[in-house]
Amino acid sequence: MAKLFVNQAKQYAGTRPTYPPELFHFIASKTPAHDLVWDVGTGSGQAAQSLSCFYKNVVGTDTSLQQLQMAPKLPNVRYHQTPPILSQDKLEQIVSTQSGVDLVTIAQALHWFDHPKFYEQVKWVLKKPHGTIAAWCYTVPEVNDSVDAVFKPFYSIESNPFWEPERKHVDDRYSSIEFPFEPVEGTDRTGPFEFVAEKLMNLEEYFTYIRSWSAYQTAKEKGVELLKDEVIESFKLAWNKDGPEQKVVRFPIFLRIGKVGNF
Repeated sequence: MAKLFVNQAKQYAGTRPTYPPELFHFIASKTPAHDLVWDVGTGSGQAAQSLSCFYKNVVGTDTSLQQLQMAPKLPNVRYHQTPPILSQDKLEQIVSTQSGVDLVTIAQALHWFDHPKFYEQVKWVLKKPHGTIAAWCYTVPEVNDSVDAVFKPFYSIESNPFWEPERKHVDDRYSSIEFPFEPVEGTDRTGPFEFVAEKLMNLEEYFTYIRSWSAYQTAKEKGVELLKDEVIESFKLAWNKDGPEQKVVRFPIFLRIGKVGNF
């Protein structure tokens, strides 16, 4: 999975939406203690940076060194490059001993994981019975009717052959992803719960976001340019049809959250 984001690490870090404070307030309200978070697949550290405001210590792990090099350096955040599956010894060395973590978070990455193996480690490392796991994804951007009318067939038809199969979990808003945990206090289900991230973009930044896709990189490696001249022109016409050059781009976010219970 990490190789999909190596070549465009800088673009990915720069165009990925900033997650809203409401998301982290909601998650933090579901963990009785706020001592330690394990942010898995931390990438360029967007979630880790926000989590550091709510928790005393954050450990961010990722398989991509290029992504980690883009992450903000903060006094209460430690980053580690790791293999896709940590050994038990490495898990204890890098993250925590058994039942030592208050929260495990996975931002825009759970669909890439080997779920049975990962969940086994999550259940080992989380405190019992209220240790919490929170995983979320953001789906395709929404701008306005004109731009979205161009984007939808571009995404669903033109880019579709170049997405990995795991992308379907994102398109399904994480509703189809395996999630064997109990509802946290105050909820009757594990989600998905919906939030929204917003990012102000001009058209070139919007194109940079598209170029940060793993599907864009895969297409490029196969000799296919997704943003062909005619596609760019269609986007330009739609973007300039109404409103300012910079537009608010909405990214719907879907959160799965649960507790480990007495497992």
